[in-house]
Amino acid sequence: MTTNSAYVIVGAGLGGAKAAQTLREEGFDGPLVLIGAERERPYERPPLSKGYLLGTQEREQAYVHPERWYTEHDVDLRLGATATALDTAARRVTLADGGRVDYAKLLLTTGSAPRRLPVPGADLDGVLYLRRLEDSDRLKAALRPGATIVVIGAGWIGLESAAAARAAGCRVVVLESAELPLLRVLGREVAQIFADLHRDHGVDLRFGARIASITGDGAAADGVLLADGTRLAADAIVVGVGITPNTGLAEEAGLEVEDGILTDDHLRTSAPDVYAAGDVANAHHPFLGRRIRVEHWANALNQPQTAARARAMLGQDAAYDRLPYFFTDQYDLGMEYTGHVEPGGYDRVVFRGSTTTREFIAFWLAGDRVLAGMNVNVWDVTEPVQALIRSRAPIDPTRLADPGVPLESLLPH
Repeated sequence: MTTNSAYVIVGAGLGGAKAAQTLREEGFDGPLVLIGAERERPYERPPLSKGYLLGTQEREQAYVHPERWYTEHDVDLRLGATATALDTAARRVTLADGGRVDYAKLLLTTGSAPRRLPVPGADLDGVLYLRRLEDSDRLKAALRPGATIVVIGAGWIGLESAAAARAAGCRVVVLESAELPLLRVLGREVAQIFADLHRDHGVDLRFGARIASITGDGAAADGVLLADGTRLAADAIVVGVGITPNTGLAEEAGLEVEDGILTDDHLRTSAPDVYAAGDVANAHHPFLGRRIRVEHWANALNQPQTAARARAMLGQDAAYDRLPYFFTDQYDLGMEYTGHVEPGGYDRVVFRGSTTTREFIAFWLAGDRVLAGMNVNVWDVTEPVQALIRSRAPIDPTRLADPGVPLESLLPH
């Protein structure tokens, strides 16, 4: 078999590993190369801010496959290998060490990188980002009883880090530029619930915060200086201000890029036989009728499997139309969110259950149609919530809010 009969995956995270698995399970028996910049074999990222960080999950549980799986399935796993160039005409990927890998089909699962804090002192030791296993190890080492942890950014990573720090007995201050945590994602009604949750657990939440600089002795960070002159001492600083898709390889190769690598609903890019999936893909979603880039675990888990099956890769008529899904665990709160709502793109939120005891389902509605649902400490409702969204049917808000009315009964018959 010639070299260019290889199927090549660039990006050895959860997405790359699941794509490789799918290719083998679906009968592809040709050369399969999985290229990863990290030296760790593919692992899942949720444990980094959840179970592994909390110490309730062993490191080995974070890995997608046992080490032997790649050999047993004849996957050429190349770790510590950074792809530096893509030539779509020659069908070739160039690596940082000068090596070249020719491909018949190529899947880009290059993921994303944390946005860096653009202030003086941000590169000091003790300023932590949470994206890799080694980052989680560093943060875990910093979470000592009595330590002061300052978290910059009240998104999912920031709040999960804050919860882990409080569980470890740390004093925690969270700095957020917006008025509430997760405001753009959840809207004011539900964002307030997360603010109350963290305050109830002793977190010092400070909104409208503007960071002037990270202070330190020239090597190690020791605090955060705010624009109003306030200085907060810190033993460690966690930065969670969003992520940026790793599109450089695709952009330099001439692929269409706009907030991610543009793809159709089969995950095909603008270049022949090149696909993209996971955080890096801005993919057309057939149900939503628009392109969307999703930065969560379920997308990295499922989307690459569709790409592997898609028309040109394995010849199947596979399109990715799963509704966006994500979850979080913070203190005694467990949550699942299904659906998609643009910031400000809803008319109201309907609650079913008690927000006081934090056992409820929240529904985001446009008119009388459900766009998204979030279940908090209420379980086994994801499927009916998805069905309500997919039905596009008008729903009576009064019945939707009534826990005595089965969700399934609200579906059109």
